[in-house]
Parts: sequence; C-alpha cells; structure tokens
Amino acid sequence: MKDFYFVRLFDVYAELLTQRQREICELYYLCDLSLTEIAQQKQSSKQSVSDTLAKSRAALEGYEQKLQCLQKEERYERLRAGVERLRADYPECAADADALLRED
Repeated sequence: MKDFYFVRLFDVYAELLTQRQREICELYYLCDLSLTEIAQQKQSSKQSVSDTLAKSRAALEGYEQKLQCLQKEERYERLRAGVERLRADYPECAADADALLRED
C-alpha cells in the first residue's frame, strides 16, 4: 500500500468526499493504480488526477483533525486488546472483562 494512513482515513471518511475524489482515491490506494493509469481510465490529465488526490488527502486530514474518528478507533482497539490480555491473564475476572467489552 502506498500510504496506510491515508487508506485508513479513506476507510473512515470516504463518504464525506465527492464522488470523483472517492473514485480517484479508490483507484490509487485500493487498486494501486498509478496517476497515469488513473488519468487514462478517467480520460483526464495526470495533473488533474494529482490535484484531486492532493485535495482528497487534505480533506481526509481535515476531517480527522476535526472529528478524530480514526484516532478514537485506534484508542478503542488498544483498550480492547488490553482488556483481552487482562481477561486471558486473570480468568477469574473474565465476567468483568466481558462486561467492559460489551460497553461499546
């Protein structure tokens, strides 16, 4: 993957992008196409694709800066992993750990 951070941001915020931005990001990040290949497929210039990708990145970073969904998701996953470790290490507390995990 070209940039895992942007792939993660795209997973979280794709619906907030324009249709063109979503399509360009999907082709670039998920299909691993080059800017030239995308330009050919979209019958557009390489510069136009590059500009759209740059605007998409800026938008995704802006959404994350304001909403922090990815940051919260990553924090939740760390907490969940910690609770799972505690559950494994202290089976007598499994019921309490299960209760914590159910509190989404």
